[in-house]
Amino acid sequence: MEDRVDHRFKGLPPDADGLTVAELTAQRRNLFTDGFTTPVLALSAERLEHNLALMESYATRHGLAFAPHGKTTMAPQLFQRQIEHGAWGITLAVPHQVRVARAYGVQRVFLANELVDPAALRWIAGELAGDETFRFVCYVDSVRGVELMDAALRGASRPVDVVVELAAGEGARTGVRTEAECAAVADAVAATGTLRLVGVAGYEGEVPRADPERVQAWLRRLVALAADFDKAGRFAAAGLDEIVVSAGGSAWFDAVADVFAEIPELSLPVLKLLRSGAYVSHDDGHYRKLTPFNRIPEEGALEPAFRLWTQVVSRPSPDQAFTNAGKRDAAYDLDLPFAQVVRRDGAERPATGIEVTALSDQHAWLRTAPGAELEVGDWVGLGLSHPCTSFDKWQLIPVAEADGTVVAYIRTFF
Repeated sequence: MEDRVDHRFKGLPPDADGLTVAELTAQRRNLFTDGFTTPVLALSAERLEHNLALMESYATRHGLAFAPHGKTTMAPQLFQRQIEHGAWGITLAVPHQVRVARAYGVQRVFLANELVDPAALRWIAGELAGDETFRFVCYVDSVRGVELMDAALRGASRPVDVVVELAAGEGARTGVRTEAECAAVADAVAATGTLRLVGVAGYEGEVPRADPERVQAWLRRLVALAADFDKAGRFAAAGLDEIVVSAGGSAWFDAVADVFAEIPELSLPVLKLLRSGAYVSHDDGHYRKLTPFNRIPEEGALEPAFRLWTQVVSRPSPDQAFTNAGKRDAAYDLDLPFAQVVRRDGAERPATGIEVTALSDQHAWLRTAPGAELEVGDWVGLGLSHPCTSFDKWQLIPVAEADGTVVAYIRTFF
């Protein structure tokens, strides 16, 4: 990486200013002893690799193609590692994210969102025209949206592949509410020369009052929609060699695997595309509780890879302490951070009796139980909840081995 270390990147050693990231990486500095300043967010090298390998093996075992959601990390280095671990491509949510992925050579993008912006559509058309190996698929969920796409894409040399998004239920997020409306949207696509219907998709995480039965019932609706479209000849577009059926966040991918295993034989091979994204770093809160691996422990377990290192800067009373990381540094939209370990003079111990009770912009409020040993100057390692709002606070994240040796730096683009 040719970025130079400077004031843009939080937590990096001040004496590394001016080095390229590649040069700093080659120094293999230690996170704890070689000049990193607090607060600093780090990823565990070992846990990151474990999570990448686990989801690769899970998808392979269940016959799923995998397009992990890149909005979680917005880190092209991690996109590349996911692809090296067998990912079909990368899922994204908005045009800017697609531009980042393309700038770093991602060849298959699934945009899990509607796209009606004419400037973005013209840029996509240019990417498709300039690279015959580039594969792009996005959602449609309205006749009006199809009309807007068609108008923006007139004259494009390649059609844009689309999937009809089936809503997860009344009051859910985007998506077509009824099968009859899905058919109308599909017919609108067929009437254009600029779009090509390649499948159906949706997001089971939006199922109201989600539980295994409700989620599986919705997934079976999605599968039935694909079968009905196929029976009606809606996937007969020239050059189409597979039908895309896609779902899958980070909370119900076991249900997706179970129901997608039931997909009947269709007129073309089916690309069963899973899109879970939070698995890369996992977490110590929201996804630790929600992960399907809690229901299927025989298939493995993800490991939380994040740790935010922060330092005690004030100990005003026996039951209170403050560290120097707050809302600018830590995810807090789902859960507050979790005090996990205390580090002093090279020794690390559990953060017994220490709890994060609030965050200010640049402080974590800690409650300390009687006997909790904590002094000004101690480093406190915090676990985080919700990867999506952890990555976006850090532009350059050290990847450290268990002994603290930093072996890589992950660049994010939010």
